Amino acid sequence: MDACADAAPDLASNYEPGEALARWMQRYMDFVATKRGLAAALHSGDPAYSALPGYFDKRLRPALQPMLEAAVAARVVRPGIEADDLLRAVATLCHGPHGGEPVYARSMVELLVDGLRYGASRRVDKSLKPDARRNRKAPAK
Repeated sequence: MDACADAAPDLASNYEPGEALARWMQRYMDFVATKRGLAAALHSGDPAYSALPGYFDKRLRPALQPMLEAAVAARVVRPGIEADDLLRAVATLCHGPHGGEPVYARSMVELLVDGLRYGASRRVDKSLKPDARRNRKAPAK
């Protein structure tokens, strides 16, 4: 996990903002996919794992946030997306219906990144509930 978090500044300095974000999200996906038993351990109630969620939050969100902000500023990713939401989305995709197969997860994270690029010049309407945002019609071009 530390290697994943530590990779963020290097990616940000070597790639355009959108590419750096996409590469970091794939790296995070690789981390989550290789730690399949970690989610069960985190939710097991075992006190040995109680500090891990806070540690993840302390390391991963600060790694992702500047890359996300840079991609929004470069207008290659839509605004209004929270780093925590992306972290959860990638983790969820890694435990999808195909038993966490890395090929499937990689493909789904690529799809997620493509979705972040859609509407990069407009803000997500957070006043709408998630179901309403999902059911909204795309603006006419």
